[in-house]
Amino acid sequence: MQARFLPDLLQQVAQIYADRTAIDFFDRMISYKSLWQKVQNLAVGLQKSGLQKGDRVGLMLPNTPAYIEYYFATLLAGGVVVNINPLYAPHELQHIIDDSDPKFVVTLDLCVLVDKLQPVLGQRQLILCAMRKQLPKIKGLAFRLLKHKESCKFPDTAIDGDVLAIQDVAQLQRVTCDLDNDVAVLQYTGGTTGTSKAAMLSHANLSINAQQCRLWFAPAQEGAEKALAVIPFFHAFALTSLVNLSVMMGTTIIALPRFDPKQVMRVITKKKPTIFPAVPTVFATIANHPQRMHYDLDSIKYCISGGAPLPLEVKNNFEQATGCILVEGYGLSEASPVVCANPLDGENKSGTIGKPMAWTIVKRLSLEDGVTEVSGDEKGELCVKGPQIMLGYWRRPDETEKVLTDGWLRTCDVPFCDKDGYYTIIDRIKDMILCGGYNVYPRNIEEAVYRHTSVEECVCAGLPDPVRGEVIKIWVKLKQGYDLKEETLKEHLQNYLSPIEMPRFIEIRDQPLPKTLIGKLSRKHLLSEEKDKM
Repeated sequence: MQARFLPDLLQQVAQIYADRTAIDFFDRMISYKSLWQKVQNLAVGLQKSGLQKGDRVGLMLPNTPAYIEYYFATLLAGGVVVNINPLYAPHELQHIIDDSDPKFVVTLDLCVLVDKLQPVLGQRQLILCAMRKQLPKIKGLAFRLLKHKESCKFPDTAIDGDVLAIQDVAQLQRVTCDLDNDVAVLQYTGGTTGTSKAAMLSHANLSINAQQCRLWFAPAQEGAEKALAVIPFFHAFALTSLVNLSVMMGTTIIALPRFDPKQVMRVITKKKPTIFPAVPTVFATIANHPQRMHYDLDSIKYCISGGAPLPLEVKNNFEQATGCILVEGYGLSEASPVVCANPLDGENKSGTIGKPMAWTIVKRLSLEDGVTEVSGDEKGELCVKGPQIMLGYWRRPDETEKVLTDGWLRTCDVPFCDKDGYYTIIDRIKDMILCGGYNVYPRNIEEAVYRHTSVEECVCAGLPDPVRGEVIKIWVKLKQGYDLKEETLKEHLQNYLSPIEMPRFIEIRDQPLPKTLIGKLSRKHLLSEEKDKM
């Protein structure tokens, strides 16, 4: 595999598939040729505005054409992309802005975004993109007329993104790039330890991980696929599987700024995407939607689940609903992010994360001493080595030292391996419940709960207990129109769980369980609710 300067991927595909649609945003079609032209214009604009090699550019953008344009433009100009979730609370924004110290922050001219950003920017420059210009002309005009109150007045100090793009491409200053050591992206993550910190991902890390995924996507056709982008581009899973990989393959990216199940099903029916990466809650919501039968979802050929464990019942329900094979993969931001996946053209083992990607080595270390390597179906901490492993954490050498040793990344995830080399994640070390001296794995309990036909969502966690150390609680959200009593669920669980694993507390809710900003079920949020009750 050959490391690549990421903008070169776009330049190459723009030459091969110049007229093919690169981005479809609510029927605004942008060809690969036009996208590459815009990226070059913006890169010149950034350089003229003072961007130097290694300067950071924060992208606080939902799934819009602007994200992809500024992502490649920043890299082409020699900058480093800082991915910023638009839904961050003000204190989270403050932390990321202070920590990464970007020269520019790019966002949309929406009050909800600008009002949060301005108080934390300090001397950094704000680049604003008009939301109405992300849309086709007629929809943009409608947005301007009907939703003008959502758009803010450009601050005097802000740079107009449209003006920034009016440049002479001939003035572009090409930068020299050390593909292995120059940082391309700062990807903020809770990481394997501690609070939010940025994984430093190089051009080599990201370009090679895209190539690893391309090998795994062997059945997919160059210049012929359409990918539905519901998971946010600022997340590592989408950055590789929906941005870098799609550009490498000449795939059309059908971008949606948020997940709305009806809208997603309408878009699948109308646009006929063939690739659909998402998190498990997205697949569960679609499979259980009461109006699912009114839509044609048959175009999807490749469904990839990542970002969180895929419950077996969610996989089965979605496959029955759509006829598509849903495969589970595994990764983490520190690995660019893909590490393992079930094959698309080989045996897809339910409940497993598949096998390691090409050029990826894995081993498991004893949970007892953290040093001894274990084998077979023994449980141990997963450690990963390969060309996609991060350079380290931004400005955190001590934290880097905790997770990186001789190129091996310690993941805090606990798998075992079957005789065919397929890995199954049991749980995260930090999420294990110590109950009466026994290690209890939340995922085992969640899988048992999902076996009940009434259950749509489930989270399991340990609560402090003065006698047993921790006791087990589960939170359950039922499918629409279903009813389930606590005693009935307990009777069901007795068929699948040992007495040690049986939950002490069960909370059944009518409303969806809390989720993270990318749509994963949030154990942390539920534990915080419990703490507030004490």
